[in-house]
Amino acid sequence: MSDADTRNTDDEDATVLVVDDEEGLADLYAIWLRDSYTVRTAYNGEEAVEALDEGVDAVLLDRQMPDFSGDHVLETIRERDLDCRVAMVTAVEPELDIIDLGFDDYLRKPVDRETLRATVVRLLRRSTYNGTVQRYFSTARKHALLVDSEDPSVTESEEFRELRSRLDALRDELDDVVADFDSEDYEVLFRRLSDETDDD
Repeated sequence: MSDADTRNTDDEDATVLVVDDEEGLADLYAIWLRDSYTVRTAYNGEEAVEALDEGVDAVLLDRQMPDFSGDHVLETIRERDLDCRVAMVTAVEPELDIIDLGFDDYLRKPVDRETLRATVVRLLRRSTYNGTVQRYFSTARKHALLVDSEDPSVTESEEFRELRSRLDALRDELDDVVADFDSEDYEVLFRRLSDETDDD
């Protein structure tokens, strides 16, 4: 793709930052991943911010941490304009407040090894997409999480309607992006979108 990120996300070159204030859980995630990636661990939000740099490709981020929350870490990542994809891995049920959070995926604990590893693969794959496709997947994930909410007031809210409108606009924008692709670009995107759908 003409404006795709060209960062190398081969397994042996990718760096994953695992952030969780439950040290045993953070260490377990690291064990699950370290045979395929370089893994950094942080046991609180401040350590996470210190560990963040341009070398980090993906972040698995606990949302509920004392003093320096995962939301705060995520905000710092986006303020620094760090080019990494982020999955929240948390026991917190998603509510309307997720709409304004800049994550790429959202996993609810407990998370098994296969799910965690598949999520990292998706995050690294999304690093190669252009901005429109990245925003589309992030918005679509939020939409899906809220649709699954057991609280009907969520999907009846103005915030949810605005999210759905944003998703529709991104679909239209994605159509415009695809219209400018040559056959090779289109084949690559179609294959990746198909992979994403199969994974989810």
